[in-house]
Amino acid sequence: MHKALFLLCPTDCLESIINDTFKHENYFYTSLGNSFISDTETIENIKELIIQHNIRKIYFVLSDDNKIILDALGGQSFSDIRGLQKFYTEVTRQKERSEVLWQTDNRQFSILSYYLNNKIKELQLELDNLPIHLPRISGKIYFRQKNIFSNIYSDLICIEKHYLN
Repeated sequence: MHKALFLLCPTDCLESIINDTFKHENYFYTSLGNSFISDTETIENIKELIIQHNIRKIYFVLSDDNKIILDALGGQSFSDIRGLQKFYTEVTRQKERSEVLWQTDNRQFSILSYYLNNKIKELQLELDNLPIHLPRISGKIYFRQKNIFSNIYSDLICIEKHYLN
């Protein structure tokens, strides 16, 4: 049986939906808006979980109606919560870039994809020295109205900068 680690926001309440959808042995790590900090203790706990349970897949998951993301894109009422300021700055920066680069009705999906791709890169760097094979890390967005999980945009789509000649 496959074993998977899901990195989630607790405000999304997705654990039971994930267990019903992904028939793996599932493990969960939560942080607001998936904004977990790559401090030594957190990374060591994740490494220990991966090794101890032989986890082969890691998923960063956010819902399309995530309260923290929506707040970061809007009024920023939660910006005083410890640890969210850097997260809010990242989301706001990507929102501004997407308004310039993307002509799409689903700008929020591109912002979520960009953010989760950055979290994937961050975690991959931290897990580079694992004594076992690095688990496959990917991202998904849950669409509550449709009750489906969609893969995030590729990292190639979510560019950091755009240059014009």
